[in-house]
Amino acid sequence: MATKLDAIRNLLMDMDGVLYRGHTPLAGAAELIHFLRGRGIRFLLVTNNSTLTPAQFAERMQKMGIPVEAEEIMTSGVATAEYLATIAPPGTKVNVVGEGGLIAELEKRGFVMAGREAQFVVCGLDKTVTYEKLKTATLAIRDGATFIGTNADKTYPLEKDLIPGAGSILAALIAATDVQPIVVGKPEPIILEQCLRLLGARKEETALLGDRLDTDILGGHRAGLTTIMVTTGIHTAEEAAAYPIQPDYLFADLPALLAAWRQALAE
Repeated sequence: MATKLDAIRNLLMDMDGVLYRGHTPLAGAAELIHFLRGRGIRFLLVTNNSTLTPAQFAERMQKMGIPVEAEEIMTSGVATAEYLATIAPPGTKVNVVGEGGLIAELEKRGFVMAGREAQFVVCGLDKTVTYEKLKTATLAIRDGATFIGTNADKTYPLEKDLIPGAGSILAALIAATDVQPIVVGKPEPIILEQCLRLLGARKEETALLGDRLDTDILGGHRAGLTTIMVTTGIHTAEEAAAYPIQPDYLFADLPALLAAWRQALAE
């Protein structure tokens, strides 16, 4: 049974498609952050995007008028680096198909960037991906490297368009190696379990807010969390109605969610 809005004590929030699209803030984004702080509701922003560090994401959102700090952000890059640190020691060689945010998190934990000789291949969204990068990663995996994906999102939302996401790059490596990766990001449990531990949160008092059925809603459902969906990102209300797993709450946008949440607290 879904937790009532007035009983939610912790909130995990997706970012792109919920708080902003591309470089454009969405209505109610800053207001939601102020509401959560004012009510003492603990929160983490949880994104499958591994291209930037939490500090870079925080700076980007602050420029959009969304007042969040780096410590309040969990990226799939952070989650992947944290996961790898539980199974491999510092100094382990890693081949990365990904951008600076992912590489920075791996290097921060002592991993060494490498080529075909790597013991792990980590793949995330990479807008500068080349055939040479894919070839080296393929050869490393075929040589026995463990294959890890930051997330499997097939698409990535811009202001008005959808472009290839990390899952599109994973698909190329899967096709070339016949190996399925360990996936860290939503809807898989690794990233959400890390978030719950960081907040010290109980599942029955925690909700996940997102815009994607196949990552946010599915991931929240699998983790035993209350799920809240807004239709300002990837999926529509009609798609939600046809999806096998229904969100516990569905709103057109953040102002509608805030209105319902305030009403629930006032009753």
